[in-house]
Amino acid sequence: MSLLTVGTVAFDAIETPFGKTDKIIGGAATYINLAASYLTSNIGLVSTVGGDFPKAVIKDLNNKGINTEGLQVHENEKSFFWSGKYHNDMNTRDTLVTELNVLENFKPVVPSSFKNADFVMLGNLTPAVQTSVIEQMESKPKLIVLDTMNFWMDIMLDELKDTLKLIDVLTINDEEARQLSGEYSLVKAARKILKMGPKFLVVKKGEHGALLFNQQDDVFFAPALPLEEVFDPTGAGDSFAGGFIGFLASSGDISFDNMKRAIIYGSAMASFTVEKFGTERLLDLSQEEIDARINQFVDLVQFDISIADKA
Repeated sequence: MSLLTVGTVAFDAIETPFGKTDKIIGGAATYINLAASYLTSNIGLVSTVGGDFPKAVIKDLNNKGINTEGLQVHENEKSFFWSGKYHNDMNTRDTLVTELNVLENFKPVVPSSFKNADFVMLGNLTPAVQTSVIEQMESKPKLIVLDTMNFWMDIMLDELKDTLKLIDVLTINDEEARQLSGEYSLVKAARKILKMGPKFLVVKKGEHGALLFNQQDDVFFAPALPLEEVFDPTGAGDSFAGGFIGFLASSGDISFDNMKRAIIYGSAMASFTVEKFGTERLLDLSQEEIDARINQFVDLVQFDISIADKA
């Protein structure tokens, strides 16, 4: 089934306790698309870059089966740039530089070939931009997934709540879930958020895994895979989102049970991303590596137990 993705394609400069990079390829949509490309085909990317963005990278995306007809290239402008430094715990980071550049006036245009896409993944952008994409769809998608952040909750909460009424799945981290709901308990937070419009909520907890909630009070938890080395957490959440919606688009099944499987695939793709800087690991995965990683997750959570009869 067809998948439309919207988000940033950008440059990053990253420093972690394990090293630092100069400008490398980043952006939410880059990670989303690369992760999804291993699980599904017929993917359309909507984003914007400047004339400084390497044409070879766009070709790499095309070679992964990603349609870049919706990628606007403004030759006389610069691409979005973000620079950050991670603390020793790798869970907190400081933003050093943010240059919006072409992103400042970004107006997404959905290509006609994807206006009837079955699945839509809205990466972290302003609620107005996300809404404008939904309004361009000519038929109702089977599933719309939206990612957002605390920054939009701080300055555009009303607009964000309007957008939430239009989507099916919201993906945020635990801190954002607590801020959006005003509840510390994630179970209570989920109930409140699911009354705002989404039918499902995914709460990303970084190295501690992810939670899935629905409006019927069903809950699923998937752990993160313990890794020997984590070089760079940048893009892990977006890779998770790409794996999640890529798996759903490949199967066409949006039941709660299948979303459990999608959570595992999302977690697997995120686990690859953190092993190297930037998108490097996502560019050269084999199907054998993905299958083996999925089996590691299965082994992590699968067990037999016998409940003794105490009568």
